[in-house]
Amino acid sequence: MTRDRMQQSFEFEASPLQTAEAVIDILRVWVEMEWLRALDLSLVRLLKLEAEKTGQPAAPLLLMAIALVSHQLGRGHVCLDLASLNRKGYDALLSLPPENEEAPEHRLLPSEVLLGVAEREWDEALSNPVLVADAADPSAPENLPLVRDGLRLYLRRYWRYEQTIANQIERRLQRPSAIQDAHSADAQHLKLALDRLFGSVHANANTDWQRVACANAARQGFSVITGGPGTGKTTTVVRLLAALQHVAMNRQDDARQLIIRLAAPTGKAAARLNESIAGAVGSLKLDAFGDREALRQAILTDVTTLHRLMGSIPGSRQFRHNRNNPLLLDVLVVDEASMVDVEMMAQVLDALPENAQLVLLGDKDQLASVDAGAVLGDLCQRAAEGRYQAQTIAWLEAISGCRIDRQFADDEGTTLDQSITLLRHSYRFDAQSGIGQLAQAVNQAGTAHQTLSPEAVSALFEAGYTDISRLLLPPRDADTAISRHCIDGGARQFPGAGEGRHIGVKTIEPPVGYAHYLETMNANEPTVGASQDALDQWARQVLKAHNQFQVLCALRKGPFGVAGLNQSIAHALHTRRLIQATEGWYAGRPVLVTRNDYSVGLMNGDIGIALAIPMAADDGQGTRQMLRVAFPANDGSGRIKWVLPSRLHAVETVYAMTVHKSQGSEFIHTCLVLPDRINPVLTRELVYTGITRARHWFSLLLPDESVFREAVGRGVTRTSGLRAALEK
Repeated sequence: MTRDRMQQSFEFEASPLQTAEAVIDILRVWVEMEWLRALDLSLVRLLKLEAEKTGQPAAPLLLMAIALVSHQLGRGHVCLDLASLNRKGYDALLSLPPENEEAPEHRLLPSEVLLGVAEREWDEALSNPVLVADAADPSAPENLPLVRDGLRLYLRRYWRYEQTIANQIERRLQRPSAIQDAHSADAQHLKLALDRLFGSVHANANTDWQRVACANAARQGFSVITGGPGTGKTTTVVRLLAALQHVAMNRQDDARQLIIRLAAPTGKAAARLNESIAGAVGSLKLDAFGDREALRQAILTDVTTLHRLMGSIPGSRQFRHNRNNPLLLDVLVVDEASMVDVEMMAQVLDALPENAQLVLLGDKDQLASVDAGAVLGDLCQRAAEGRYQAQTIAWLEAISGCRIDRQFADDEGTTLDQSITLLRHSYRFDAQSGIGQLAQAVNQAGTAHQTLSPEAVSALFEAGYTDISRLLLPPRDADTAISRHCIDGGARQFPGAGEGRHIGVKTIEPPVGYAHYLETMNANEPTVGASQDALDQWARQVLKAHNQFQVLCALRKGPFGVAGLNQSIAHALHTRRLIQATEGWYAGRPVLVTRNDYSVGLMNGDIGIALAIPMAADDGQGTRQMLRVAFPANDGSGRIKWVLPSRLHAVETVYAMTVHKSQGSEFIHTCLVLPDRINPVLTRELVYTGITRARHWFSLLLPDESVFREAVGRGVTRTSGLRAALEK
């Protein structure tokens, strides 16, 4: 759309808020400029007609609010907080216009269109009896499409989700339990179990937050255990499950094993937890328990996806399990809970049996779910502060044996505060780890924390840490620099070229790029007639080598997004003769499953490699190659799943993936590529999540240092009323 056309479109009316038609026209212009979605405008038109049919037409300002609440939902917000919009500015909160573009006509900006609109005017506009129900009015109709809670406006479905979550959590927190009496038999069995699982508490020892988290989660029907990478969330939850089973199996009146289920939002996250759980259970010290083998078997639980646990119904948003057909379990643990959106969380809570315990596990500082809501982030807003009441502290100290520092005490702490435990010590990253220091610094940067400047975060790359590097890309040859780094791993960018690193007694190999897995594939190619075991071993070697390195990016489109990077890296690998093609199926092609496919047993997030298996030619002369895609079974067994390419209908090449897609994964060397200009998706949470996907090496590639600094200075706050609903 040209500037003249947009200006002409805008000049239909001196004020676009005087009539409904004027509002529709300005929204149409915003859609044409791609500031709003066509869906947002369609909803406005639909509700406008519905209101007019009843003789209660919507005020022009209400039509604007409908467009904005729909737009907010598309950006992950559960509701539209009109009071916040008025204070913070419409352009900034709604990212209108996109930050990498200039508004062709200044008067088109939302801040100009809505200039001077007061809260009183919004309040009056929302008072429409045929479109908007008031949450504070118990007699309000339950079939209206919109709900207002003060100046927060919701699409009804999402208001219901939020209310379900708040009500279910509140009910579970209020449910009395015998274990909350520190002198009860259950509480004493829990104390004994923690002593056996963690060992004796030494005088003057630092607080063992894993131990505290186990005690706290065991005492109530709802709990959250949160912490950064390497803080031992999986270790903690395995010990929690052992303690819960020990308590249940030693009840005098009703001794039995608990039915425990573990779930994660994606197949990749579930697979990773499966492996972690198996390893953690294997290392548990259960010798002091008389029923140790029964106990070990009772906590060996397969991890599934939430969709599979709930029973997906094809073509429907509903699940087989719901309030009328609850899940069969006593304890549910949901890992990577930051990825769970408000709709899924509401349905899970609704399907839980009344007396079941729910434990949410995750990193509160990671990116929120792709869909609407940031449930874990909302719940954990005050996790770092503790806010434990005196009776909570007394119980935790009595049962865990650990002293709780009084800086975490607050007799005005809410019931929700009492249910949340933050793991505060990283066992993976110490003071010498640049990855750990960088991740921590990113969390402390920007306006939300104001304890560290973005410039100070950026300076960490010059502080001599051996496991992090930064490469500023040349403006005219960025593709070549990125490709070279991604093929070879950029070891020369790290201090000492990545040589000589040790963690304890373990030697850390220098960082590698994609050439490593392709060279492994070619060097270990089996011979014609190789056994299935030999083929599986080859695939395991290639998949392990591939997991050594992964490129992450913020965007899907453009030269610094998934599409551009996959193309440029593939061409560079082809030029180096490491792969034989750049399109279609070819040996060495890494693919990411983008949708659960139960017919072949693959989950969203699974990564496989196409391998060419040598076969005897049909005529007996020479050899031919049969292409199969090898996936790890992801259940801790080490098995390989071989799939015909023709059976894979939802996969994409994955030399580069978005940071969102990487959640639930971990790579030896992670390379984060940022674009050349700031974008609404570039936030502190995205950068933090990208950094924490790295286990031993992290490299940052970017054309402009200011983009990184601005990103870490910008937090994302998803608008919702969940915390307010829980604190009423």
